[in-house]
Amino acid sequence: MNLDDDELPPTDPAETLRLIREQQAEAARRLTPDQRLYYWPWGIAWLIGFGLFFLRYGPDGRVFVDLPDWLPLAVLFALLIAAGIFSGVAGGKASGQVVGDSNRRGAWYGFAWFLGYTAVIAVNVRVSGHLTTDLAGLLWAASSVGLAGALQMAGGAIWLDRDLFVVGAWVTVLNIVGVVVGPGWHSLIVSVAGGGGMLLAGALTQVRRRTAAR
Repeated sequence: MNLDDDELPPTDPAETLRLIREQQAEAARRLTPDQRLYYWPWGIAWLIGFGLFFLRYGPDGRVFVDLPDWLPLAVLFALLIAAGIFSGVAGGKASGQVVGDSNRRGAWYGFAWFLGYTAVIAVNVRVSGHLTTDLAGLLWAASSVGLAGALQMAGGAIWLDRDLFVVGAWVTVLNIVGVVVGPGWHSLIVSVAGGGGMLLAGALTQVRRRTAAR
């Protein structure tokens, strides 16, 4: 069988190595999900959701915008659910291309998010009725953000993803600071520095990805 010139294997070892590296980079690009699909949905959810909380339940009970009492929490939960579904579908598509331990890690990690937030909701529903409105809001906000930060650091440790671990650590530090300064300020910190930080992280990972592909 005769082969065209384009079908013949390269005879130069350097050219062979270059082709191998190109194929490895292409495989990594296909199997590595776009990090914007993780960071941006959560960043938008936190920026808008906690932003509404700050406007309605500001520091020392101040109301910056007279919104209905139920609106900030309803919007935040709707955005968080949408972000979870969006990022879960993106992660499922990426992990579906591989088999073995990587696939199981992705599935178990996704289940940890679901079960963790189910536990947070169950505890908060039971406890928040015994607190004042501002402290109940702080409980819901701090517990959900704290769980997100811990799971992000865990994900970074599992996949040795430095960016994900750093974002999780950043979110955790912001959450601690917000709890210390109190209700109202916590929402502002998480909205601007947390949500904005995730949007920035997604943009930076995309820039590095394009740079590495060149």
